[in-house]
Amino acid sequence: MSLYTMGDKNTCHRTKKIMLLFPPDWFPSEPYLSLPSLTAVLRSAGHLVVQKDVNLEMYDWFFSSNGLQLIFEKAPKQLERLKNKSALLGLDDNDRSLKQALTGCTKARINELSQHAEEAKKIVTSHDFFDVKKLEWAINIFHEVTSVISLVYAPAIIRLPPMETTLPYNTFISTELMKAIKDAQVNVYRDVYKQILQPSIHSENPDIIGISIVLKQQLISSLTFCSLIKEDFPHIHITIGGNTVTRLRDILPEKPDLFAVFDSAIVFEGETALLKLVETIGTTRNLATVPNVIFRDASGIHTSPLIMAEDVTRLPVPDFDGLPLEKYFVPELILPYVATRGCYWGRCKFCDHGEGYTAGYRAKKISQIIDDIHYLQNKYHTHNFHFPDESYPPALFKKLSYALIKNNMNIAWMTHLRFENSLTNEEIWETAANAGCKYLHLGFESGSERILKRMDKSTTTNIMSKMLKISSNAGIWNHVMGFFGFPGESYEDAQQTIQFLEENKEFVHSIGFGTFDLCKYAPVTKENDTFGITYYKNPEWDLALNYYYTVDEGLGIEDSEKLLEAFEKNHYEGWDLRIFIREYVFLYVVHYGTNRLYSLLCNSQNRSIPDFL
Repeated sequence: MSLYTMGDKNTCHRTKKIMLLFPPDWFPSEPYLSLPSLTAVLRSAGHLVVQKDVNLEMYDWFFSSNGLQLIFEKAPKQLERLKNKSALLGLDDNDRSLKQALTGCTKARINELSQHAEEAKKIVTSHDFFDVKKLEWAINIFHEVTSVISLVYAPAIIRLPPMETTLPYNTFISTELMKAIKDAQVNVYRDVYKQILQPSIHSENPDIIGISIVLKQQLISSLTFCSLIKEDFPHIHITIGGNTVTRLRDILPEKPDLFAVFDSAIVFEGETALLKLVETIGTTRNLATVPNVIFRDASGIHTSPLIMAEDVTRLPVPDFDGLPLEKYFVPELILPYVATRGCYWGRCKFCDHGEGYTAGYRAKKISQIIDDIHYLQNKYHTHNFHFPDESYPPALFKKLSYALIKNNMNIAWMTHLRFENSLTNEEIWETAANAGCKYLHLGFESGSERILKRMDKSTTTNIMSKMLKISSNAGIWNHVMGFFGFPGESYEDAQQTIQFLEENKEFVHSIGFGTFDLCKYAPVTKENDTFGITYYKNPEWDLALNYYYTVDEGLGIEDSEKLLEAFEKNHYEGWDLRIFIREYVFLYVVHYGTNRLYSLLCNSQNRSIPDFL
């Protein structure tokens, strides 16, 4: 490879090595798309890229004999801490329980748990995965292992997502984040760094390290890594990016203590911005010439005046080379692929997803989409795909289905959709099913016509019930997502939601329900007077991405939480699944060829199960 690559006209750039990191916590069932998308652009420009899914490697380490043995070498320190606390203050009930549990973690117990953890990993990565009893046992072992690991890092609680790890620090307060990254007692990510990341950085010796922060729960792990890298490798430029970083773009320049653990932050879309950053670092050019970047230098923290959005038709196909694809916790590889940027609808009052973009909705041409999928299918020998676009537009969804059939792609896929009147035709869903569509994430939100209008969803319960029935009859699994407590929602509105779901339970296979969050950048927050909301900005909660609020009328926060709690206890039992991980249900639908997966039901032992299951 040539030492130099061409960048801007008449300018040469030295080939650089970049290490890209995906941090914990995320369920390790498929690669997250940010790293492969960035890698493709950097490698196309001639740079060297090392991709590290630290999240995957962490769980692989947790569920190994070596990992558990090393972690439990810390147990004496925890016991010593409890002893010292007992001498000074005495132990409360939690401390006494912790001490007893630690004492019970003998060498024999850890050895047994290590063997079970290794066996559990074999189950989720082999054909045994499709025996639901074995799969359920494996997941229970994962939870048991993380519960035992939690004893060492208490009062932190280590959980396998979707029940995320929690440390006794608030991620929405920058001063607490700074304390968390230094806390060697509770911060498990410091040990993850020492065992997984530090040796790799020594070996690879990158010029630049980039960390993709998707969710706010990844802030502690990400900033812990940044801080420790700065201590051990001060010469390496560290840049952070991702959706969470974008949402904090107005706060980061005001936080020099926080910004001290990294050098730059990329906001909005990152492919071109990261490439230009890479090719500017180490030159005499000012980083202010790089779009979408906030950076630190000797004179302070600065924000580039340049903002840009990607032309998605010019982006290369994602590059997954270098990721340990065989280690993901699935028996068959699932690859993500995105054909669009932004949401074609973009009007839902509660949603702030559009905050990650500076331009509106954009999409690749259908021929490019098919070529990209075909390339990924052949290169990585998989027929399972996840299309995690914000929401596939109906026209593109139809074109995709027809094109997949026309080109004999023979893939299985899942995607995200809105309820649209133009998707209530039986032929559309017969075609989609024949094209390999197996699983849908559907933005249901509410079963009240009044609230749907208030949200600007531009759909009706009649449209939703039609689409659910037709897609279900075509053999597609419908997962509907909703919440209680949109401002102005009454108890009667919420009951209409519950009634709608019950009436359509035959066609709703799983649900994801919560309560309304008032997001910082959502339209409803900006129009708070119109929606009868009063929200509160606590000055100490400087990194908050949603706000506490009260409403003039309807369900408040506490009311919604009580309603959700009652709904979770009393809803249709067919939505209670033994296995509820999205990718796992998808693979079961693919494997068994049906959305009637009675074996996944929590009460399946009391049901008559068809022979084919």
